[in-house]
Order: sequence, then structure tokens, then C-alpha cells
Amino acid sequence: MAAEPVFGVIRRNGGVSAFDPAKITVAMTKAFLAVEGSAAAASRRIHDTVAELSEGVVVALTRRAEAERALHIEDIQDAVELALMRGGHHKVARAYVLYRDSRALARRERAEAARSEAPTLQVRHADGCLRPLDETALAALVAEACAGLDDVAPEPILTELRRNLYDGIDLGELSLAGIMAARTLVEQEPNYTRVSARLLLDRLRREALSHVFASPRTASAAEMEGLYATYFPAYLARAVEAGLMDPELLRFDTDRLARALRPERDGQFEFLGLQTLYDRYFLQTGGTRFELPQAFFMRVAMGLALREVDREARAIEFYDLLSSFDFMASTPTLFNAGTTRPQLSSCFLTTVPDALEGIFGAVRDNAMLAKYSGGLGNDWTRVRGLGAHIKGTNGESQGVVPFLKVANDTAVAVNQGGKRKGAVCAYLETWHIDIDAFLDLRKNTGDERRRTHDMNTAHWVPDLFMQRVAEDGPWTLFSPDEVPEMHDLYGPAFKAAYEAQEARAAAGAIKVHRQVRAVDLWRRMLTMLFETGHPWITFKDPCNLRSPQGHAGVVHSSNLCTEITLNTSDDEVAVCNLGSVNLAAHVGADGLDHARLRHTVATAMRMLDNVIDINFYTIPQARRSNLRHRPVGLGLMGYQDALHSLRLPVASDAAVAFADTSMEALSYYAIEASCNLAAERGRYPSFEGSLWSRGILPIDSVEILAEARGGLDLDRSRRFDWDTLRGRVVETGMRNSNVMAIAPTATISNICGVAQSIEPAYQNLYVKSNMSGDFTVVNEALVRDLKARGLWDAVMVSDLKYFDGSLGQIDRVPDDLKALYATAFEIDTAWLIEAAARRQKWIDQAQSLNLYMAQASGRRLEALYRLAWERGLKTTYYLRSRGATSVEKSTLKGTDGKLNAVGVASACSLDDPGCEACQ
Repeated sequence: MAAEPVFGVIRRNGGVSAFDPAKITVAMTKAFLAVEGSAAAASRRIHDTVAELSEGVVVALTRRAEAERALHIEDIQDAVELALMRGGHHKVARAYVLYRDSRALARRERAEAARSEAPTLQVRHADGCLRPLDETALAALVAEACAGLDDVAPEPILTELRRNLYDGIDLGELSLAGIMAARTLVEQEPNYTRVSARLLLDRLRREALSHVFASPRTASAAEMEGLYATYFPAYLARAVEAGLMDPELLRFDTDRLARALRPERDGQFEFLGLQTLYDRYFLQTGGTRFELPQAFFMRVAMGLALREVDREARAIEFYDLLSSFDFMASTPTLFNAGTTRPQLSSCFLTTVPDALEGIFGAVRDNAMLAKYSGGLGNDWTRVRGLGAHIKGTNGESQGVVPFLKVANDTAVAVNQGGKRKGAVCAYLETWHIDIDAFLDLRKNTGDERRRTHDMNTAHWVPDLFMQRVAEDGPWTLFSPDEVPEMHDLYGPAFKAAYEAQEARAAAGAIKVHRQVRAVDLWRRMLTMLFETGHPWITFKDPCNLRSPQGHAGVVHSSNLCTEITLNTSDDEVAVCNLGSVNLAAHVGADGLDHARLRHTVATAMRMLDNVIDINFYTIPQARRSNLRHRPVGLGLMGYQDALHSLRLPVASDAAVAFADTSMEALSYYAIEASCNLAAERGRYPSFEGSLWSRGILPIDSVEILAEARGGLDLDRSRRFDWDTLRGRVVETGMRNSNVMAIAPTATISNICGVAQSIEPAYQNLYVKSNMSGDFTVVNEALVRDLKARGLWDAVMVSDLKYFDGSLGQIDRVPDDLKALYATAFEIDTAWLIEAAARRQKWIDQAQSLNLYMAQASGRRLEALYRLAWERGLKTTYYLRSRGATSVEKSTLKGTDGKLNAVGVASACSLDDPGCEACQ
């Protein structure tokens, strides 16, 4: 074997010695001898095999050492074990593992003996005093965190924890050390994420109980069964005293509510979900959290039940839905329900006028709406373009871009009370003269004064443009001040007006205009989308033609996350109130549990409708619009988890059919629930003249779009009794102008521990990074299946890391599991569009649909977005593409040490710009 560069090996005692390749050869040889006997010692086969394996291990370790300069002895032994397994020498590998385990056990026994003889570590308590570490209590805490969970054990956590202790450690660092120790094991066994969450709960209980009861106090999970009822009223009083909670909540029968709390539900969290709540949602003063999880859910429920007749009964009903994770309200509702400023709405849509005072009024409105966690969608199409005449100054306009820059900087400045950055999306119709400059807004080159790096952007595309692209025809760009009527037109009316304006431009009657080849503009739109992720592609005509509220106005844009399609005007800022059903919780081996889903939807719709009346409105246009139309957006999450439960690969006809049937059920129950609320509370004020009032439900409005286009290639099948419901809607009315919208659920799905929205699996093993730290995410369903087939081991973990969370290239994984657990970049994105199209026929608004492309090409990109339009989708969201480089193929253990928010207050931003503002 060639001589290798010398590098350091970190021993278990902390010492460093020189790397000796010969020791690897000796260790492997001993392992072979242990299996094949001493007679094999002279075997040429054994000698050659060991030499080949050893050389591979040395090469791999040397390459890693070039960057790390030193390796831990455990890393070297891991590499030897992996080489034996990958080489197919499973019996030898097992012997090696058993040898390592026996040595580890001996070391632990020696360490225990040494600890019994060594001085006890001292722990610094809150009063500053040093007290001996209570090893018994520490072991009991870890044991309780592991109780009832499969395939986890306290010993490896305690071993890792003790490695990080030192004399004089304070209580906060001690609790953090336990959490961190459990986190390092998540990649080996997903249930350790629940162990980590339970250890975080212990930390939170110490923090919250000590604050509420004004003295150092803690409690075990078992003790909380009785203590929650005592804690809850004291917590409410403390929150009101601190000015964080509406005093009206103290007028509830708090004893009744306290008895309804379900302390055992604290144990259902995964670490990412609980850490997210800890960092961003729980009430705190001076960085000290004093709101426990079940109190949090009850506070939200009380805030939503404030105006109910039997407030306590409704609060308990709402609490049960939230705390069970069957449904989760959107982030603004969770942030602010029950507080002194209950801004509970998720999304706001505005249209910006073509006047200086109106433009800056719109920017001010953005700031006020963003202050309390609202996500913004601005329609900028009316603002005149570059070179247009300004009558007041007899000058020429600088176009829309300088004002977009102001809006971008405003979003950054207003950080939603320190919880996360403001987030806004600017929309522009494709015929606007400034469309080229709009396309460049997110580029990293060029004049920074004409760039908006923090603002999302989206196209508002009329059908006529897509038809011109298909025909390879011309496309004329205008300044809106010269063609103002086109802003409010869609469908055949837009086509007639646009062609008339083209004729005027050709005759010289329009000053600012320019003609381009439609295909060239379309290709540039797709190119910039691929290069910068923006502007997104959304479609004006289906949003308007299928809008239930076409009689009351025009949809000029979507929202920040492209799922809301509501009317806007100078007098009305559209508002939507969101929440999502956890589809995974409503699916069993036999499919959808319709009785449970119907109950969930009915309760959720009541909660969402309550938001409208309780809401704190920061500008009058939002209040006026919300009370007149009362729109809500009931969505879903956990779709991928539901597919896993049903054993349906996402790239299959069966999955597309499930998208159809599940959304039909959700649609039916949501419309039924709004109709029932209308019978109890009255119709929304602008009901007359709506599609609802004419007996046209979302499934019926598909035909309006089909007629305008001259046909629509979309499955129209249905299973429910829509005729009966249609008649009831016409007779009784609807409480809400709009009832459905599928938002991204970027954060609330983390809270519930399910996949986001309608998203396919991103990877089966990866590290998720956000402002709360880095989190190892493992597909638990996959791990269960691999365990059942005897395939879950250290080699599988290593292979998943190496292949970026994909099973596709791991030979020993059966094909059925590869299909079931295919990740987003492994499937043909057309399957996502087909499933979305089948959902869209049931939805009165839209859905946040991300598209994925592993190996992009102009032709494939064009085909995907044309398919989205042809299938009648209203909007699309991000285009996700793979980076040019792969992630580092090292262990994930090292990344899980980056927790930066446990125990400290920190400003939070979006996990993914745009997504989280809605949910």
C-alpha cells in the first residue's frame, strides 16, 4: 500500500496520535479470523480482500482528513464497518460490530466505576449556588423522555450527554446538553426526535412554571397531569398582567377550561414542531417563555370563541381540534388570537393606483398590514410605464420599478414585531410596457437601484398571451395610463379590447407601446424563472372566470403564496383567513375517514368565520372588504403522508385519483359547513348575484372557463350528491364568499409533524435549516418499511446521505419502496400538475403549487407550464431546481449542533421567502 500523508487521530481520551494504516489492516484481519477461523489466516483470498478493503478505507479517510486535519477514532471505525458492509461481508461486519460493542461496554463500565470514585460535578442553579449534579434525577428524566417510544433507549443519550458536561455547568446548559445529545441520534432512529422534544418540554416547564409561580419550579410529564389545571388560570392572569392577553379571557370559566386540557398531548410533538413553537409562538416576557403547549392551544381557542354564545363549549371544541393536530390555524391566528391586538388574517391583496399619493399610500398600507404578520400581494399593473407622460409635471415617468424598490425596502424594515421579515409579492400583467425591467428585478447583476432582492414577483398572464405563444404571434406592450380599461377586463372582453388597442397603436394613436414576438417573451419569462426563481407564473383568466364574486369586482392578482384569488379595488383590500386540515390524520388503511373529516371541516369553518368578526384591522379598506364578503381559505397539509399511509406512489394514476376524491370531499364538506353557518348566522352581504346565488358551484364554474377557451382537457367526474347541496346553497345562501385555498403550510405542518401542504417528499433524509437551527429530518414511514424488511442499518443511513436522501441508486431497496418513496426531483413533475388540476376543479380559489425539475431544459420547462395552463390551473408557485453541486456527504451528527434559539429570544425570518407568511 502506498505511503499516505500523516494526519492526526483523536483518541477517546482527547489525546492525538498519528494515523497508522496498518492498524486498519490488523483490525479487519481479526474480524475475518473471528468468522472464518485461524485456518484462514494463510488464505490468499483473505489477504487480498483485506488489502483491497483497507486501501479503500485509507483513501476515503485521507480525503476527509485533508479538510478536517484530524479524525476521531470512532470515525475511522465507522469507515471500516461501512466498507465491510458495502463489500458484502455481512458476517464479518457483524463480528466487527459485536467487538466494538463489547469494547464500548467495557469502557462504559470503567467510566461508571471512575465516576463513582471521582468528585461529583457541580451545577450552578438559578440563585447562583453550586449544587451536586443529581445523576439519579438526570437518568430518570431521560428515561421518562424515552418511555413508550419504540427503538430508543436512555443509555446512548446519557453517554453523549456526559461527554459534554463540565464542573460548574448551569441548569440551562445542562438541559440543552440533554436535548443536543438526543438530537445526534435522530438519523439512526426517528423516534429520538420525540425524545428531544420531551427534553425540550422539561426545559420549557422549568422556565414557564418558575415564571408563573414566581419561584424556581419544575415538574415531570406525569406530574403535569395534575399541575396543568393549577397552572392554567395563573398563566392567564400573568399574561393579562404583562399586557400580552385580552383581559376578556379572564371572564371565561377558566376552571372548566383547565379541566378540558389534555396534558398527554404534550408528548405528541416532534422536536422541530416544538422548537418552532418555543422560538416564535409561545408568549414570553424578556425572553422567558411562560406559555405551555396546551395552554397555547387553549388561548388560541378562547380567542376564536370570544363572541360565541356558549364560549366555553366552543373554546373546548376548538381546542380539541387544534391540540389533536387534526386542523391547524394559520400563523397569524396562532400568534395573535386572544392577545390585545388580534390580527388573525393571513393574506392581504391590494391594487396600487397610478398616482403618487396613491402609490405611497399603498406602501404605507403594506407596512401597517405587515406589522401584525400579514403576507402581501400587490397588483402594480395600473402604474404607468417608463416614458409615459406625466401631466402634472409635463415630464416622463420613470416607470414602476423605482416604486417597487421602495416597497421592497419597506417589507424588510417592517419585521412583524421581531418575529419574521415582512413578505410581499408584486404582480404585473404581461402586457405592461415595463415587463422587461420587471423580469430583471431579482437578478444579482445590474443597477442595484433597479433590483428587489427581498420581494417576490409574479406574472399575471391573460389567456390571450398563451394563445399568441401557441400561434407564434406578436404581442404588444402598453403603458396602462393609455389603455386603462384592460386592467379590469378578462376572457373574451379582454381579447376584444386588447385587439382594438393594438389597432390604435398601429394607427399611431398610442404613444408608448412596443411589439415583441410572444414566444420570445415567454421564453425569457421561463428563463428568468429558472435562473432567479421569479417571477412566478399565474393566470388571470381562470382566476376571474371561475371567481364566485365576479359580480362584485375583479381579481387583479393573487397573494404572496399564489393561493388566494379575491377582488381588489381602491376601496377594498382583500383579506383571507386561512387554516389547514391535516389530511394524514383523516386517512386509514381503508381510505378517508369521512365522518371525522366532516366534523373537522365543520368546526374549522366556524373558527375561520369567527376570525372575520374578531379580527383587528389595521386599515379600513381591509375591514370593509372582509365584512362585506367574508372569505376564508380552508386548505390541507399532510398529503404526502396520506399517500404513504395508503401505499400510493405520488407518480401514479391512483395518487391523482386520490387528489381528486379527497379534494371533492373537502370541498363538499366546506361548502356544506358555510351553508349551515348561513342558516345560523345569515348570508354574507354581497351574496346576491354571486355564482353561489345562481347555483354555480366550483365544479360547475369549470364549464365557464371551458366555454371561454373553446374547450378544456380536464376530468369532470364526481361522486357526491352535488345537486342536493347546490339547491340548498341557492335557497339558504353561503356565509362566506370563498371557502377553499391550499396554502404552503410551511410552518404549521412542522408543528403537526407532517409534510407541507400538497408537496411531494423533498428527501428521505436531510437537514432542514431555519432560524431555529438545523434539524435532521428522516422519513419515518420509510424507516418503518425498511425495518420491516430488515434493511434499516448504519449502511442504509450512510447510503441515504450519499445519495441525497434518494433510494433510487441503492440496489438492495426493492422497487416498490423506491416508487412509494420517490422524492420530488425523481418524479415527472407532470404528475404534480395532473393532481393539482383534479383538485382545482373543486376549489373556489387556488393552490400553492411548487414544480420541481432535476435537469431543466427549455423545452421541458415550456411543456410543464403550458400543461399547467391547459389543465385550467389558476396559479403556480416556486420552480424548484437542483443546485449545480451536491451536499456534503459527511455525517449529519455534526450539523445537529447548531441549535441557536433554545433558551434565547431571537428574531425569526421565513423558512422559505414567501411561504411562511401565509401559514
